[in-house]
Amino acid sequence: MLARVLSASVVGIDAYVVQVEADIASGLPQFATVGLPDAAVKESRDRVLAAVRNSGFHFPHRRVTINLAPADRKKEGSAFDLPISIGILVATEQVELHRPEQAILLGELSLDGILRPVHGVLPIALAAIREGIEAVIVPRSNAREAAIVQGLKVWPADSLREAVTILESDGEPPAFSVDMQQAFRQAAAYEVDFADVKGQQNVKRSLEVAAAGGHNILMLGPPGSGKTMLARRLPTVLPAMTLEEALETTKIHSVAGLLKTDEAIIATRPFRSPHHTISDAGLIGGGAYPRPGEVSLAHNGVLFLDELPEFRKNVLEVMRQPMEDGTVTISRAATALTYPARFMLAAAMNPCPCGYFGDPHHECTCSPPQIQRYLYKISGPLLDRIDIHVEVASLPYDHMIKAPTGETSEVVRERVNRARDVQLARFKDKQGLYCNAHMQSKHIRKYCKLEPGADAIIDAAIRRLGFSARAYDRILKVARTIADIEGADLIGAAHLAEAIQYRSLDRSYWS
Repeated sequence: MLARVLSASVVGIDAYVVQVEADIASGLPQFATVGLPDAAVKESRDRVLAAVRNSGFHFPHRRVTINLAPADRKKEGSAFDLPISIGILVATEQVELHRPEQAILLGELSLDGILRPVHGVLPIALAAIREGIEAVIVPRSNAREAAIVQGLKVWPADSLREAVTILESDGEPPAFSVDMQQAFRQAAAYEVDFADVKGQQNVKRSLEVAAAGGHNILMLGPPGSGKTMLARRLPTVLPAMTLEEALETTKIHSVAGLLKTDEAIIATRPFRSPHHTISDAGLIGGGAYPRPGEVSLAHNGVLFLDELPEFRKNVLEVMRQPMEDGTVTISRAATALTYPARFMLAAAMNPCPCGYFGDPHHECTCSPPQIQRYLYKISGPLLDRIDIHVEVASLPYDHMIKAPTGETSEVVRERVNRARDVQLARFKDKQGLYCNAHMQSKHIRKYCKLEPGADAIIDAAIRRLGFSARAYDRILKVARTIADIEGADLIGAAHLAEAIQYRSLDRSYWS
């Protein structure tokens, strides 16, 4: 006998509906799965056999064929355990479905029939709505994730037996629901605040400018000066996430398996800080079947690279394309996937191997050739893609013993929001352009108008410091952001002077 149930599979950060067909035929006992299954799907045979028997059902001693349609797209993961089991039970007439075409079934089965959570439930739930499917049956641990999709009935189950009960019931099973607004508010709270940082007013100002314009930033200073502490607080001054951004970010983390079981949605800006031993595939994504890397997990948030020169050169160079395009494409022989990767880069480094070059309180033990080799690990093209370079000095003792007196993240974020509102109004007719950091040359010529006489300052700086053409564009972008913070229509001399200050650090060390 033949039975059909619905399931789904994830490709990239999107999903598509899969029809699971189970056929029970006469012949020697055999269990075959077709339709381009990966190893995890093929291994479901033993899990399904044990789960069906241990749930009180009979597993047929006949020829069992499972087809996953469409058969020309690769299927992966353990989420097909539940639909395969239900299909076999329906085909052997042990279960009678009252709503066979109305629900997508997802879940990994343990040997005793208990349902375990799976990855990618949010994109699958969105695909169900898109295809007009009214409900999903998921493991209870995934119920909150699926329930944030409005208009979808979510029926959680703890076991194969409970899933069968839901499908056989004559009435409408009670659906799991989440208060979307409350879940969004609860998830939007940060654990750290700008007010925790003592001193470092110039660095705080540079982070505010970076947040207001979406600019990449490099902090250079001796060990213990607070670079990591400042970077961790950068997401707290970024504009609050919109629902669209939150859903897209949650989809990426769901596919990567990083969404917590009690977490319905990610409503705070992501902060990713990979170790400097990471590979290029770990940073931009990859694998036999591509998975999102750190640049995609930091989408709509901050990617923090501590000890920047310690990263391998090839790892840093592959990051240049995502920084420019906001996406990363991973190509394999069988498939090519594109992941979003619109992030702010925050990097930190020491000025030399020992960390104390230029520090007035410590003597540097590095030789000039050692310092040059250390600094030249960061290529010029990568530096030109980092809009703001700022020096972080050691904190004096009298500042350490004082209580924090700086502004809170909420106060700084209000100024950032006002500057972002100006930019959104400016770029309202430009698709894909939301902040000054994303401007291209044609936009810079149109929107970065200077006050009379201000061009003399940038002309003198370029002649003396030898900035590249890309660095010139970065200076104008940052100056435009500073003018937006101040509420100015034209870029003035003071705005340019501050922007050049944030750009001159690389020349003072690298020249």
